[in-house]
Amino acid sequence: MGPAGTFSEEAAIAYDPQAQYAACPSIPAVAAAVEQGKVDEGVVPIENSLEGSVTFTLDLLIHDSNLFIRHELVLPIHNNLLARPGTRLGDIRVIHSHPQPLAQCRGFLTERFPNAELVASLSTAAAVEQLKKSDARAAAIGTLRAAELYGAAVLARNIEDNPNNVTRFVVLATSDRPPTGADKTSICFSFDADRPGLLYGVMKCFAELGLNLAKVESRPTKQSLGRYIFLIDVEGHREDPKVKTALDQMKRQVSMLKVFGSYPKAKPSAQ
Repeated sequence: MGPAGTFSEEAAIAYDPQAQYAACPSIPAVAAAVEQGKVDEGVVPIENSLEGSVTFTLDLLIHDSNLFIRHELVLPIHNNLLARPGTRLGDIRVIHSHPQPLAQCRGFLTERFPNAELVASLSTAAAVEQLKKSDARAAAIGTLRAAELYGAAVLARNIEDNPNNVTRFVVLATSDRPPTGADKTSICFSFDADRPGLLYGVMKCFAELGLNLAKVESRPTKQSLGRYIFLIDVEGHREDPKVKTALDQMKRQVSMLKVFGSYPKAKPSAQ
């Protein structure tokens, strides 16, 4: 997801330094580029350690795409306050950025710029690029690379509220990966009824087979209030005997089951 200078671009470079990169303006546009064969793979954010899941990516995988997750990586996120050269901190009245960095820097912004207008942008790089068209009272939250690319001045570095700020990115493709021995499988499922013990029955499938769940969450079905789709990340590959058995058992209990893919687990990144 672009343009150049975004955290997604940093993740793409970290994933494959030799690749040719094509910037897309949104998460759905990344998926469409892969589906249409314009690119081989697409890199999008899916989860942040401070703000939780990136719902655009989850909803895309659940409702709007048949792409697979074939890789994941975790990238340390350092947000920086950028502005046109010559801008002073006391001049700033408007701050642009993607909604995720705005949330990740909420404490800093509240303390230092309590009266500033916060404006959501399609990406951190787009926010920095907007500075060219703005007056000297605007700033943006973005990467140091974006500052270099768009000629912005760095007014403050590492302004995220929590130093343990990392984002998990996934690589989308038309197929996932064969087993490596250190894998993770992502799935979603839902029920056509609502009665006590339904979710427990699914969790039991994994627990009795000794499978560790790395993540469990829910998203609205978008059909009616109070109905949810559940998402699980389980350690292991969908072709592993135990994972395959658990998925087979699940199919008899749920109304919908979708496997997003199996892929190598990310290695922890240095801060």
